[in-house]
Amino acid sequence: MADFEIDDDRSRVDRDVLWEFLSTKAYWGRFRDRAKVERQLEAAWRVVAAYRSADGAMIGFARAMSDGEASAYLADVFVVEEARGAGVGKALVHAMIEEGPGPHLRWMLHTLDAHELYRPFGFAEPDATFMERRGRAAEVFGHHGAGPGS
Repeated sequence: MADFEIDDDRSRVDRDVLWEFLSTKAYWGRFRDRAKVERQLEAAWRVVAAYRSADGAMIGFARAMSDGEASAYLADVFVVEEARGAGVGKALVHAMIEEGPGPHLRWMLHTLDAHELYRPFGFAEPDATFMERRGRAAEVFGHHGAGPGS
């Protein structure tokens, strides 16, 4: 039995935990200010978070943007350091893309370091139908995408 639960209630998201992680630990989130993080949370098509069963503390998070019809973009997936290795990340991704309104969508994301988390869910390198215009954040971070939270 898991020591955490997954919930898609946006009002339950601990905004302080979200801000602390994105502003200090996430390579992709450090260029945003707190107001932008708050706006992105409010504008998200869907959010899911993981909460420790013992005390209800938020230990993981993911958000998505979508048109609700054809495609969705997965962003800001994280698990706090002390909760890693317990399946929280897999549970977050599963809840986001397989449960709720999104299993039929074409999902996209950017990541530098978590490819093995996403591959079991069908994520792979883009095919010939996918193009991308890289944002300015790619110049700042020196990588191929604008980051999961852009």
